[in-house]
Amino acid sequence: MDRKTAIHSLLNIMAFELLEHIRDCESSFESRWVPAAEVKNALELNFVAVPKQGEQYGEKGWLFAILARMLEDQNLVEYHKEGSRAFYRTRTV
Repeated sequence: MDRKTAIHSLLNIMAFELLEHIRDCESSFESRWVPAAEVKNALELNFVAVPKQGEQYGEKGWLFAILARMLEDQNLVEYHKEGSRAFYRTRTV
């Protein structure tokens, strides 16, 4: 397996784990919409995304956003925004 394939495989595994976490959390919310902030905090998915000499003000949820978008592109999750808050839930068939 080449490095590109290995990295993409690991990203898919991470996305699947995120999907399972969202699915597990849905029962705690009446409408099944799970706050993105809650997922990022629970899984500690906030990271600094710039080189040490660069400037960024705090950790950001870029990794979560990438994984959630991968799931959305595969029609596995739905995205909803209320004001500045984002929510996700798994798609039902």
